[in-house]
Amino acid sequence: MSKHRSFLAHSPVFKGLATATLAIGAALLPAAGAQAQEHWPQKPVTIVVPFPAGGMTDLLARRIARDMQAEFKQPFVVDNRAGASGQIGTEIVARANPDGYTLLVTATHQVINPAVRPRLPYNASKDFTPIALLATTPNVLVVNNNVPVSNLQEFLAYAKKQKDGLSFGSSSIGGATHMSGELLRLMTNAPLTHIPYKGAAPALSDLLGGQIPALFHDVMTMAPYVKDGKVKAIGVTSARRSEALPNVPTIAEQGVPGYEATTWIGFYGPANLPRPLVERLNRDAVKSMNSPESKANLAQSGTTPGTLNAEQFGAFVQAELTKWKRVATEARVKVE
Repeated sequence: MSKHRSFLAHSPVFKGLATATLAIGAALLPAAGAQAQEHWPQKPVTIVVPFPAGGMTDLLARRIARDMQAEFKQPFVVDNRAGASGQIGTEIVARANPDGYTLLVTATHQVINPAVRPRLPYNASKDFTPIALLATTPNVLVVNNNVPVSNLQEFLAYAKKQKDGLSFGSSSIGGATHMSGELLRLMTNAPLTHIPYKGAAPALSDLLGGQIPALFHDVMTMAPYVKDGKVKAIGVTSARRSEALPNVPTIAEQGVPGYEATTWIGFYGPANLPRPLVERLNRDAVKSMNSPESKANLAQSGTTPGTLNAEQFGAFVQAELTKWKRVATEARVKVE
């Protein structure tokens, strides 16, 4: 460095100018960030769905993407990143910039995976910003027609009479339907044994064929089978009865007060998503889910649109994380 440049670098005047410049720049950063939020979105927004196309999570993501694209006049693109029980797509959002251009729509796996999978590549409590509850749908406990029961108390009594207890199937280990059964077992001390399947279709096939006596499955799938008399519905897992099966009582009202285990779809961003943007996204997501068209479509499948604000949804997510951690620990459910 020349003597002239060295002198300038150590000059009080130079240092003062440099400090002032940095201060001005720091002061402008929040303003620039606020301006960027105000004019969001200025480019396409990606909504990651960590499951294959065609399922309930994907359909709801595409609905809000369509409605938000119409609202904001920018493309909202659904990106299906399936694999590892939702971990692959979820990690993408956990590592994304909190600028509102990479968002997540996922199912109950978001709060159950941390309870049953000890080595997740993200922290479900800290790496995401809860935005909105999109929809909830109950599961339903059904039995094949050879099982001589018609309500929950008869089902529990029948299970206790079996030498090795009673088995129930679900679509996977650690999924919402599996955990519905584990919660019932813990709350009633009934001798129930889980039989996991690789997907809902083979589980349903074995139920209909009489290979398993009972199954927890979502109401949307099972309602037609119940109405056609192909299976018997014992109870729905939500706190209130399902519109899709209004004559089927809840498990809670049949002697298990406090029982509730729903499948629900949530909307998230990366951690530290700016609060004004979170509230804006929440309002538009809730509006989309509660439009007359959406409500009519959801009602056909026994699904209820979400209405929580962002703060309420955040509290709901934390409560669900705590609940399923307790259930998984007590039931000793772990997926390696």
